[in-house]
Amino acid sequence: MRLGPRSAMCTRSTENGYHYRVIARSSHKLRLLSVSLLLATPFALAACGNSSDLATTSGTTAAAAGECPTTPVDVVVSVDQWGDIVSQLGGACANVTTVLASSSVDPHGHEPAPSDAVRFDGAQLVVINGGQYDAWAAKLAATSAPDAPVIDAVELGGDLPAETGQDHRGNPHVWYSPSVVTSVAEAVTAELGELAPDARGYFEKRHTAFNNVMTPYSEAIAAIKSRSAGKTFAATENVFDDMAAALGLQNRTPEGYQLAAANEAEPTPADLDAFLRLLSERGVDVLIYNTQTEGSVPEKIRGAAEQAGVPVVEVTETVPPNTESFQTWQVAQLDSVARALGVPV
Repeated sequence: MRLGPRSAMCTRSTENGYHYRVIARSSHKLRLLSVSLLLATPFALAACGNSSDLATTSGTTAAAAGECPTTPVDVVVSVDQWGDIVSQLGGACANVTTVLASSSVDPHGHEPAPSDAVRFDGAQLVVINGGQYDAWAAKLAATSAPDAPVIDAVELGGDLPAETGQDHRGNPHVWYSPSVVTSVAEAVTAELGELAPDARGYFEKRHTAFNNVMTPYSEAIAAIKSRSAGKTFAATENVFDDMAAALGLQNRTPEGYQLAAANEAEPTPADLDAFLRLLSERGVDVLIYNTQTEGSVPEKIRGAAEQAGVPVVEVTETVPPNTESFQTWQVAQLDSVARALGVPV
């Protein structure tokens, strides 16, 4: 993602060369329990609170409701896509600091300030996205919190089958991978329990509650997938690809354009023409458009889709301002996909 007048594409991840301990846990399916029952719990109120109520001026999230039986664990999270999830899982037993908690900052090109290093100092647990998306965070963790275990979402996803059929390291936007979200939640819960054994039962209950509030997310994915056989999509960049694949959608974005987008390069005139022709001929059922990407190329593609009557689904790379939670952000986008495809959910 680039925030500015350039035609933006996300970078392809590569190995970053930093050395740190990566926590990996096995994944399991989310349990589908009654949402109405859950919404009566204190956790639901905390998880669905306005983001402005969760964040302090220092970037540290407020503790959720509930008594902690021990000293809270100090956790540093690199980006807001994971910060809300970690806060929900940690509750009152985790002091969570999210370094980049604003949608106006591009994690790809973030130049860490001395204050960022201070935030990592003394961290007991670090959670990063990985895959060159936030390489600066891996470096700060290694230098400012060398003894803290690091949960790297991309590395964790490397042990899982990617929704797109490719290695997760080839697309760092793994918060759009349902399987990686599940595994990161499990890894965070397990590591918090190791760091604060007296609160292990507390963290397990938080994890169960997290799974419960993820029910609408899981059900929306299952409903779209079951009713969208043969549906296709194209995208101005690869940020949503893992989720689109999890929904069972077939990617028809021209290959040359995909390669240029993955390498944050301008597509060739031939690749752009192929994309515009695909849309003019209504060769896809929906166009996925990242609203945080600006520039003449994505705008031209969106215009071609609208002119041809191809539905456009807007997604974002980072959590939009005033978003209640990770779940509400994701479910709102899934609802948009369902409407665009004419699929009831």
